[in-house]
Amino acid sequence: MHDHAPGTIADDNMVPGVSPAIYSEADFRRIADLIHAASGIVLSDRKKMLAYSRLAPLVRRSGLTSFGAFLDTLASDPAGLDEVITALTTNHTYFHREPHHFDHFGDVLRGDLVARALAGEPVRIWSAGCSSGEEIWTLMMVLLGSDRTAGLTIARSNVLALASDISATALAGARAATYPARALDALPEALRRNWCVPIDSKGEPCLAIDPEVQALVRFRTLNLMGDWPMRRPFEVIFCRNVMIYFDTPTKERLLERFTRQLMPGGYLYIGHSERVSGPAAALLEPVGPTIYRRKGAA
Repeated sequence: MHDHAPGTIADDNMVPGVSPAIYSEADFRRIADLIHAASGIVLSDRKKMLAYSRLAPLVRRSGLTSFGAFLDTLASDPAGLDEVITALTTNHTYFHREPHHFDHFGDVLRGDLVARALAGEPVRIWSAGCSSGEEIWTLMMVLLGSDRTAGLTIARSNVLALASDISATALAGARAATYPARALDALPEALRRNWCVPIDSKGEPCLAIDPEVQALVRFRTLNLMGDWPMRRPFEVIFCRNVMIYFDTPTKERLLERFTRQLMPGGYLYIGHSERVSGPAAALLEPVGPTIYRRKGAA
């Protein structure tokens, strides 16, 4: 959604075999309307050629001769529409991104969450727009902590996390839970040592997320603009660098939905350039940079 999905549009590259001459202003408007209706993402006019560079390979693979003909097929092809949404969203994120959020989570929330989990109470966390998994794995490693023995006890308590994204491709990477070793350099060394397993992947040093950590997370494809199947509220929701691609009415509706999905006293973390506005502002109190607490007793 960091998105993460939803995210930014791809680099401007011409695609061999698909001439930009068959890509019209009307085609772009159809694409922009389609992606907004399906995902809430706003494509400004300056994204015209970037959208071309992402969708031209799909047009070429379809065997159709124009963007218009390809777009005509999407009304009756949900899988094709999913491919378009995935192609138009990138998933730029990294481990320990915006570290002040993880510091706050570790210093302010962790103790209470661990105490409740060890007492048998359920603890539920949601990474909305989880992209390729770096956010949720960082979060769960911070929760388990720098003492592996204590962390294993926490891992075997009533703790579960939901990690959702609109992109099935991004989720596949998150589920694989394996990354180049250098990608985890920003993590505190104790967390990396305790909760990552060195492996060799095609000659490149990689780290896999420990199975004990993986067992805590459930991955689901979820369009934030659609229905949410979750019924139980969350103690913590991370949705960072997702809403910057939405228009204001969409963002405010989403913020209100997130807030109502939080327990009283629960925490919402958003991206560094995002702000709370609309109905959610009356329900949340700021407690740190882009960190909000739902009003009411925990």
